[in-house]
Amino acid sequence: MKEIVLTVKKTLNVPVECSEISPSSLAGKTLDQIRAMEVWEGNRRNSLEDIFNIKEEDGITSEDHALRIVGDASIIRKIGYRMTGGSITIEGNAGMYLGEEMSGGSITVSGNAGAWLGSKMKGGTIEVKGNAGDFIGSSYRGSRKGMKGGTIIVHGNAGTEIGCWMRNGTIRIKGSSGIFPGMHMSNGTIYIEKDCSGRAGAQITGGKVIIGGYVPSILPSFNVEEVRERVKVGEEKITGPFYVFTGDLNEEGNGKLFINMAKNPHLKWCEEYLEL
Repeated sequence: MKEIVLTVKKTLNVPVECSEISPSSLAGKTLDQIRAMEVWEGNRRNSLEDIFNIKEEDGITSEDHALRIVGDASIIRKIGYRMTGGSITIEGNAGMYLGEEMSGGSITVSGNAGAWLGSKMKGGTIEVKGNAGDFIGSSYRGSRKGMKGGTIIVHGNAGTEIGCWMRNGTIRIKGSSGIFPGMHMSNGTIYIEKDCSGRAGAQITGGKVIIGGYVPSILPSFNVEEVRERVKVGEEKITGPFYVFTGDLNEEGNGKLFINMAKNPHLKWCEEYLEL
């Protein structure tokens, strides 16, 4: 299967907006047509070939439409915007808004990714082998439309406000996270395998946030309900045991926080309110 390969050809000093870089938008175009596509580099319109060396290669992917980006794309924004299928592989770092509003296909990043990864995502899969920034799967400021479906996996650490206004889907962080994961969340799953800086589930009304490591405290608007030995993330059963908290009561919410008991001995006080 052929794939389009874009290699960053110069050091980029200002952000580049590349909302047209997705398998579906490049499908059916000749290499000359792709090279002539226009993007914003700062406040200037330049052709895609001003930013990348562009060629076609025999790919190892079975996807119908495959795209590979080689080099440091850390200030290239909106790659995979509204992507509906195919695959994007980024051999390096990726910039802000990666996979924004995508509904299908897959994106894989070998390095780090910027803020608003998978913003308003509806389907498909994003996997980042390094770290990711703030607002993963979140809405923009002033919007209540966060991630609605699909899966995001970050192998490293993540920033603040993961899954803000999240409506469905799965976010899995294999490292640690900043504050406010799951804020305003109404459905879906957020699983932080290591530590969380705190304030998990603020104003949550549904869904679940799972913390496998240390969290400094639980917001006072949550009630402790029970202890569970395990919790499901997709088809996988994650072994605990976990304290289970319900809230946010300020929002009359029924969201769940699953907090690893062994990693949080300072929360042992809540066992006074349980029949263990």
